[in-house]
Amino acid sequence: MLWPALRALAYGHLTTDQLTGLLDEFGLSSLPRVEGPGAAQSIAHRPFADEEGIPLVLDLARTGDAGWVLTLFHTGQQPIASTIEGYRARFRDAIRRLDLTLVQIDPPASADEVLTTTAAPDEADSSFGAHWHPEVEELDGLWPHIGLDRDAPREVKAVKLREVMLSPAWPHAPENLRRQAEEFLRNV
Repeated sequence: MLWPALRALAYGHLTTDQLTGLLDEFGLSSLPRVEGPGAAQSIAHRPFADEEGIPLVLDLARTGDAGWVLTLFHTGQQPIASTIEGYRARFRDAIRRLDLTLVQIDPPASADEVLTTTAAPDEADSSFGAHWHPEVEELDGLWPHIGLDRDAPREVKAVKLREVMLSPAWPHAPENLRRQAEEFLRNV
């Protein structure tokens, strides 16, 4: 089974030459991946092992007319941090060079890698709806509910926290949590 270690979603149109260059740059075979999440959208992949011998798969998938997903998969043992960060830099560089729009990178390492909405979410879009989860009373308990690890970068937490604070449920959050959130944002 394959699990994503790093996933970059970008948007924009690529010429045939640009796509060929992207495949060459990452050493991808033009055969789609046939297993793991998103295999139906895969257009090219490459299995390999990192410097520690950990088996990995690099994949390029297409979503819609102009959506592109670069993913680094692992087979159970998470790659070392330097491998993930090296591919993060390579993904970002390719997206920039090809004049694609970065939509998000998961897990995010900076604020510009977080997918956010530009408007306040309505009840259907909010992860909390109109009601606050009663088990979330402290800021440290909020992070897993909004898809972040407790050790996520502060700037990433700030972006996601601001988004939660726009939700219809935020006024119903415990006062202590709202105070902790305001203090956290003042110190970012």
